[in-house]
Amino acid sequence: MSVKWGVLGTANIAKGCTIPGMKEALGCELYAIAGRSEEKVLSYQKEFGFEKAYVGYEKLLEDPEVRAVYIPLPNHLHKEWVIKALKAGKHVLCEKPMALNAADAKEMFDVAKENNVFLMEAYAYLHSNYVASLVSDIKSGVIGDVDFLETAFYTQGYVDDIRIHKSMGGGAVYDLGCYCTTLILSLIDSEVDYVKADAEFNDEGADLFASAIMRFNNGIRAAFNVGMIFDPSHDGRRDRLYIHGSKGTIVSDVEFNQSGRLTYTIKTGIKEYHPTVDAPHNYMLEIEQLGRCIENGETPHVTPEFSIRNAELLDMVLGRIGY
Repeated sequence: MSVKWGVLGTANIAKGCTIPGMKEALGCELYAIAGRSEEKVLSYQKEFGFEKAYVGYEKLLEDPEVRAVYIPLPNHLHKEWVIKALKAGKHVLCEKPMALNAADAKEMFDVAKENNVFLMEAYAYLHSNYVASLVSDIKSGVIGDVDFLETAFYTQGYVDDIRIHKSMGGGAVYDLGCYCTTLILSLIDSEVDYVKADAEFNDEGADLFASAIMRFNNGIRAAFNVGMIFDPSHDGRRDRLYIHGSKGTIVSDVEFNQSGRLTYTIKTGIKEYHPTVDAPHNYMLEIEQLGRCIENGETPHVTPEFSIRNAELLDMVLGRIGY
């Protein structure tokens, strides 16, 4: 049985990433698209084959055929429309960061529980078997006991974009840092001891470059750097991951959200390995997984507990930089 999905918004990430993943996903029916621009809504319907097109988000939520809703709206609108969708009895996949603070995240998950529906935060890359392979290698002890982890995510600059407006929940930590913190938390199973961080801000008060270091109660240290710093005239994106252990290191330069044949490097003494992982479309995996939750009661891969833990870490970082 397929799940009829509605897409609440016509954001670029929906068009370029999630909807193509939905088209590939088993058990997913692209049923409805909603937006505030009739022209955009109709163009999405024509391009992707949605059965229904609505001008206005409320109309989609009123459609009884819609069982699940994907929300790619600007960050500051997530809470309002997630809660409205949950109260309408819809299962929800909400684009990251789902909430602007941990208190809002807890409230949103409480509403999901009260209405007996699933709510999952959209970190598509966490569904990848590439990340699963990294976690497996670390747990196997191939590089010994991990003592330090560093990750970074840099992109080109933005001009008149929602991601650089503080009033819309913009900034490098919200837009890019959330990838780094979720990766760190996926690889380190311990509570945070302390966080130190600093940032550069634009005139509106949104952070365009930020750095953070943190220590966990098990003694592992982690750091991340994020920034919208490269020339906007061309794609200067760079992602990286470095993990240091007592017996060796793991290094990856694979961009977040990539699929295909991916590799990373393990160094132990004089030996060097290059594990290769065949990674399907992350967004397809994400949609299929939430579909199994809806149909079979499977636990969401990105659990409420994980999302809340990550929101708490982001709160600490944002508090330290004075956002």
